[in-house]
Amino acid sequence: MKKIFVYISLLLPSLAFAQSTPGTFTIQAKVGHLGAPARAFLFYQLGATKIVDSTLITDGSFSFKGGVLDPVQAVLIIDHKGEGSSKLLERYPFGNDKDTTQGQSDFLSFFIEKSAININSITDFIAKAQITGSPINDDSKKLTAMLSPVNDKSKALYNEAQAATPAQQQSADFNNQMQSRYKVLQEEQKGVLEKFIRANPGSYLSLLALSSLGPSPDPNEMDPLYNGLDDKIKNTEAGKLIKRQIDALKPTQIGAIAPDFTQNDINGNPVKLSSFRGKYVLVDFWASWCGPCRQENPNLVAAYNQFKGKNFTILGVSLDKPDGKADWLNAIKSDGLAWTQVSDLNFWNNEVAVLYAVQSIPHNFLIDPTGKIIAKDLRGSDLTDKLAEIFGKM
Repeated sequence: MKKIFVYISLLLPSLAFAQSTPGTFTIQAKVGHLGAPARAFLFYQLGATKIVDSTLITDGSFSFKGGVLDPVQAVLIIDHKGEGSSKLLERYPFGNDKDTTQGQSDFLSFFIEKSAININSITDFIAKAQITGSPINDDSKKLTAMLSPVNDKSKALYNEAQAATPAQQQSADFNNQMQSRYKVLQEEQKGVLEKFIRANPGSYLSLLALSSLGPSPDPNEMDPLYNGLDDKIKNTEAGKLIKRQIDALKPTQIGAIAPDFTQNDINGNPVKLSSFRGKYVLVDFWASWCGPCRQENPNLVAAYNQFKGKNFTILGVSLDKPDGKADWLNAIKSDGLAWTQVSDLNFWNNEVAVLYAVQSIPHNFLIDPTGKIIAKDLRGSDLTDKLAEIFGKM
């Protein structure tokens, strides 16, 4: 659950692109009256290159200068004790709302763009510093304020999950309930992001917000949002990449005929998706090393046992690693997965996962007897509810 509840305002991705001639940015910062041995570290990405820059702090003042083509997310960390970047990154990003004097990282997450950016804190800590001179950071403040109610609910739900007893945390009913409540927050977050995108078509941040409409974005929803952006935003490298990503999702959108594939089962025998025509089949992407997948497996077992006699089955596609066959087989046995399982043991490069544009697991697609995708990402009780809806009408 911990990974789920990272503050949503920090989830907007720093997209990495092939970049041409970068433009210049400057950062002028003032952090109280901080001095030696304190040092400032700046982390950001230029194309495929991860940049780490650092500078001394004198009477609270320091500066950075560099190049970017499009805005990128950056992290500025103050090394109060002169420990070095590796020690700082061990703690980042879990100290932003805690007392930085107690050994937590003192950091500021913001955006770098081609402008003169000013950062100012009246204290010796940068976590609550004010940023001026940067349009995208002004937009980020607006979006952060809009997301604040969702963030507060996320933190409350996370704290509730953490306070649960060990027995509750191992309970499928408890986890399903938490998953359902989290999905409500996901939808609320999605609504906020969509509202921001529509209201700010000329903001580069709208692109990043668009790319955050997950975990399984619907291209039918993303296309009109993308098309509503200003041309100058769509024509950036980020804009072109996101358009390609939207198009890549279309072959597996709800209503499409599921792309056919063949992959070997646990005994090395080829299994073809189209051989399941005439049945409802859930194509389930998972892996033995994936904690949330293993947590979800009892729900799949329950649905399978309830509906396997009613023209329903499951086809598991594992993203286990090349050396992970034993772990894969052990997980199948341990979790009681009685349905067909296939894998090429190619990790995230699994051919079927690539074909279906799978970016995270667990991830699934429900396919009807004609081969059409009718639902996806059915978690918790969603699958049982959907199958009850289907077979209740037959």
